[in-house]
Amino acid sequence: MSITPDLDLILMDIKMPEMNGYEATLRIREFNKKVIIFAQTAHALSGDKEKAIEAGCNHYITKPLNQTSFHELIQKYFK
Repeated sequence: MSITPDLDLILMDIKMPEMNGYEATLRIREFNKKVIIFAQTAHALSGDKEKAIEAGCNHYITKPLNQTSFHELIQKYFK
């Protein structure tokens, strides 16, 4: 897995075909502790938010994204 060092934000889809977002986040955190990762999913289930945070995501959002809330979230992490 290769991620450029100048990347500031990752929108991590939880339901990916070959590797789920939790595993991808764990792997990214092995070499990059600073990048901001927002877990996102259209299928929010009980415990998913906690699992995402435990894997190393900074925040958890559900689809569809609310533009206003998303903008506020970006402002929170990138002042």
